[in-house]
Amino acid sequence: MSPDTPVFLAACRREPVPYTPIWIMRQAGRYLPEYRAVRERVSFETLTRTPELAAQVTLQPLRRFPLDAAILFSDIMTPLQGMGIDLTFEPGPVVREPIRTAAAIEALRPLVPERDVPFVLDSIRLIRAAAPRHVPLIGFAGAPFTLFCYLVGGRPSKEFESARAFLYAEPEAAGRLLDQLADAMGAYLAAQAAAGAQALMLFESWGGLLAPAQFEPFALRAARRTLAVLRGCGVPLIYYLNQGSALLGQLAPIEADVIGLDWRSPLGTARRVLGPDKAVQGNLDPAALFAPPAALAAAAGQVLLEAGGAPGHIFNLGHGIWPHTDPDAVARLVDVVHERSQRPGAGG
Repeated sequence: MSPDTPVFLAACRREPVPYTPIWIMRQAGRYLPEYRAVRERVSFETLTRTPELAAQVTLQPLRRFPLDAAILFSDIMTPLQGMGIDLTFEPGPVVREPIRTAAAIEALRPLVPERDVPFVLDSIRLIRAAAPRHVPLIGFAGAPFTLFCYLVGGRPSKEFESARAFLYAEPEAAGRLLDQLADAMGAYLAAQAAAGAQALMLFESWGGLLAPAQFEPFALRAARRTLAVLRGCGVPLIYYLNQGSALLGQLAPIEADVIGLDWRSPLGTARRVLGPDKAVQGNLDPAALFAPPAALAAAAGQVLLEAGGAPGHIFNLGHGIWPHTDPDAVARLVDVVHERSQRPGAGG
């Protein structure tokens, strides 16, 4: 890697690095007292739609911890509001009129990011201007199938019965909706890259609910449609699949540089299945942050051991950090990962 290349970006591209980079999903959020202080003054939606505030909370964890990447503070549902979806946060997203008919699908308007979500792009510009040069900014979006689950289901669910039933009952309509979401997220993420995001991540939070026979033609096909739009952006692409152990074999051909994994998939197994052309991200159980310091260090060390010595590992949790996590545990984790993964003479 070049001495000027941030370690996180080098790891995304499977280049040798001097240590394993670390960032944490939902690292800007409710476990930080400074974030809670902001939320006492404004609603969640106001926070996501006010560039100065979104930039402020994005940068908060960087002031506490020597993290190797920042992630934009926003919500995967934000661009759907720009497509004409009426939703509220209670606190999870609730769609007032779920999309379950061909007419409702046709009524969705194409997303024009500069018109529909300019505040997201302004947030990115503010963050880039203020963030340390060695800490890249990750932009993100919900993967099409995950957004499909909320749009058809109407509200958060453990099973998303309505959405999964819709795939079987109305496969053609489901495919059209997934295509529209894939195109919208492609435009959304491309606009984030143009505004300054240095990596782009698709969150497939609910793809693991699908059987392999449904995952390929619905979730994976739509995600590949989004990613195909982004190959020309010149930034690393990350695809995170939650509860995807049974689906890893289908991910090897996907046009993403990095596969994000939950804690249920051992990294050693995942790297063998995915092959040498994919970097991996993850995958400590968020619950491990509640362990005593020595046990937390051991758990982090096991993840590093599973990842192996080959280039292309970004340390992360296997899912978002829990709201009641002690920030001191995060500080310990970051230090342990950096210290235990030192590679003298590697990288820049």
